[in-house]
Amino acid sequence: MNLLQERLAKYDLPQRVKAMDAYPYFREIDGKQGTEVDMGGQKVLMFGSNAYTGLTGDERVIEAGVKAMRKYGSGCAGSRFLNGTLDLHVQLEKELAEYVGKDEALCFSTGFSVNAGVIACLTGKDDYIICDDRDHASIVDGRRLSFSKSAKYKHNDMADLERILKQCPDDVVKLIVVDGVFSMEGDLAKLPEIIELKHKYQNVSVMVDEAHGIGVFGRGGRGVCDHFGLTDEVDLIMGTFSKSLASIGGFIAADSIIINYLRHNARTYIFSASDTPAATASAIEALHIIQNEPERIEKLWSVTRYALKRFAEEGFEIGETESPIIPLYVRDMTKTFLVTKMAFDEGVFINPVIPPACAPQDTLVRFALMANHTNEQVDRAVEALVRVFRKLDILK
Repeated sequence: MNLLQERLAKYDLPQRVKAMDAYPYFREIDGKQGTEVDMGGQKVLMFGSNAYTGLTGDERVIEAGVKAMRKYGSGCAGSRFLNGTLDLHVQLEKELAEYVGKDEALCFSTGFSVNAGVIACLTGKDDYIICDDRDHASIVDGRRLSFSKSAKYKHNDMADLERILKQCPDDVVKLIVVDGVFSMEGDLAKLPEIIELKHKYQNVSVMVDEAHGIGVFGRGGRGVCDHFGLTDEVDLIMGTFSKSLASIGGFIAADSIIINYLRHNARTYIFSASDTPAATASAIEALHIIQNEPERIEKLWSVTRYALKRFAEEGFEIGETESPIIPLYVRDMTKTFLVTKMAFDEGVFINPVIPPACAPQDTLVRFALMANHTNEQVDRAVEALVRVFRKLDILK
């Protein structure tokens, strides 16, 4: 065993959890994503998905992908920069830009690569990238790849953000990057207060990650920026296709000056193969459905309100969530794995959240809603989770 292997062999958390028969990762699904899925020979309620609009199994989305594959083939065999641009990509970019209210948009092959590539190349070595300390890992990695200075403020703590802004020179760019909806806790960024600080200090720009906001908040699901009426005040809007848009990929939308720069400098855009024809066409169709069926988002919020009420009635600790993401706090890593395992045995799929996705004292299981969940399914899940939490002495 060489030195590298010796170091890596010390990482044994997966082995320890497997020894408890509570390993929750990489479980195989035997069919389409939906409110119920087949896993390991049993049917379980799916409350661990990000498919907020419930479109991943929609036949219209599937057929759009099939038709695109028949016309364009299975892939593009190159980057957007060279041979990998299809008319489908251009169509989706135009529709996304109009949808979120910006001049132009760029589509990337994953949401992670949007943040990693955009944040890394926007600012110079004397500039500052400022992030909420609960921002998504892709934002963290984009900041790490940049040559700019960086700072983190305490979660949604506007006094701490202002403290950082005061310390930055006036004549450099201060780029604030924040999740619109925080993906583990389900609460929203304090965007109105962030925009106030943008105007209070010089040369401040704002980028909002709408991965969990698109298809959920705002007019027609346009996101948190639209929800707060602040689209024009936000400089860059990022989103993904892997959640409400029932596909895979991501985009950045901004004014023409910013997009022109990113189109020729974002390395994860220039040096990655472009999104597949099927994924692109599926995202286009999902975007059309979201805009043409407003009742879908109304159903999502109806079942979300019902689930929040039920968890509150049963005494679960659900934090400050304002979204279809409902954190059920456990505050013990071992019990978090056990909750996930026992819930699965009860027929409910949920996700464990442990460090580095949260602080060690804030471990939780994440319960997420889709537009096609029913109140009856929520009741079944809540009843099962009450039993599990009580067995583990989490609910009193």
